[in-house]
Amino acid sequence: MKNIALLFIAATFLISCGEEIEKTSISELNSEKNTLLNQIDSLNQQLKIVEDKLSKLDTTRKLHVVTVLPVKNEVFKHYIEIQGVVQADKNIEIRPEMGGTVTAIYVKEGQKVAAGQTLIQLDDSAIKNSIAELTTQLNLAKTTFDRQKRLWDQKIGSEMQFLQAKAQKEGLENNLASLKTQAKKMKVIAPFSGIVDEVFPRIGELTSPQTPTVRLLNLDNVYIEADVTETYLPVVKIGTETILNFPSIGKEVESKISQIGNYINPDNRSFKARINIPNKDNTIKPNLLADLKIVDFKQEGLVIPSTLVQKDQKGNDYVFTLKTENNENVVIKKLITISKEYNNEVFITEGLEATDTLIDKGARIVKAGDFVKINK
Repeated sequence: MKNIALLFIAATFLISCGEEIEKTSISELNSEKNTLLNQIDSLNQQLKIVEDKLSKLDTTRKLHVVTVLPVKNEVFKHYIEIQGVVQADKNIEIRPEMGGTVTAIYVKEGQKVAAGQTLIQLDDSAIKNSIAELTTQLNLAKTTFDRQKRLWDQKIGSEMQFLQAKAQKEGLENNLASLKTQAKKMKVIAPFSGIVDEVFPRIGELTSPQTPTVRLLNLDNVYIEADVTETYLPVVKIGTETILNFPSIGKEVESKISQIGNYINPDNRSFKARINIPNKDNTIKPNLLADLKIVDFKQEGLVIPSTLVQKDQKGNDYVFTLKTENNENVVIKKLITISKEYNNEVFITEGLEATDTLIDKGARIVKAGDFVKINK
């Protein structure tokens, strides 16, 4: 019977090929193509019926051996994969507020320092001399003012003398405070606690506000900055889950989007995304490259391996499942609808149920209606 059916199919094709095809338009050719496909499907169905009957009557038939998998019902995540760069808010080059010659360097590279600690001292001898001179003048002015005040309180002397003494004292006090402020600016002070990464000048060198003296870092908290294409604006938001991988140091960190930019860069049509991460061990360094995975789809449902999905002649996706009938395992073809695919897994929205059993190994050598044996 099988050979007769095959001969019938071959004869049909020979007759079709032997006929003179006068149709030339695309619609006519497509119509004829669909007719032939329908004939093939119909003959395949008839052939399948005959083969099923033969397989049931043939006690010596050989069954294909397959393995099976259950359909997983779990949370499926799809990720956007981009690259980012590590940045640190506390990564600065400290410059002096005033120019001067370096007279002392109190720290070494790699040393931990506290906020407010003096790192470098510039030559402030001229300012100190001025402070000493002004302090002497201020002491005399205070003595003069105190005497004038006592006399004025007793209604002795003129008001003008009292006001002049007061103005001179206050003027000297302001000048002295200004000099002391300038003296403080001759010190390079750490604005926050951190590690001295680099000291630029040497003792005796001249520095200026345009010249960096110390690079200071605090890497306890760093962040990743990445450019995300504007296409993902609807799905990338503050709080979106991310996975950060640092291939250079073999480290992976889970985090969330901390901030997204409100500006679209016209050059590459992207916006900035920032992910804050803790870094207490200081293993993550500024400018280190990071591979980012940002979740753009997350939903609970049916998930299967993508390797089990096949396509039929009409372009439909399908899988083979197993059904037990009369103590025999029958192959069932099920058309499916795929929503997302990631990491060799697909998310199924239609066509499968959580109770279905998938054919795994052997799925490529069986067809719908076959009886198979399960390899356990």
